[in-house]
Amino acid sequence: MKVNILAFGIAKDIFGGSLVTAELTNDATISNLKYLLEKEYPQLKKLATYMVAVNNEYALDGDTIHERDEIAIIPPVSGG
Repeated sequence: MKVNILAFGIAKDIFGGSLVTAELTNDATISNLKYLLEKEYPQLKKLATYMVAVNNEYALDGDTIHERDEIAIIPPVSGG
């Protein structure tokens, strides 16, 4: 299945834009997605941490991804 992934903050710079697509198997998990993205975009591994949100909720590594899910990569946020 093909999924769209929204990027925010520094993830936009790493991906070269605010939206990328990935091809996943039908039973893919968040962990599978992270592996694929880190292989395609090695700079992503350099972030101290980042979160994946699915349908506006933070997801766990074992959560399954479905074809119509809205996925977002949320890098660490700093501020003052």
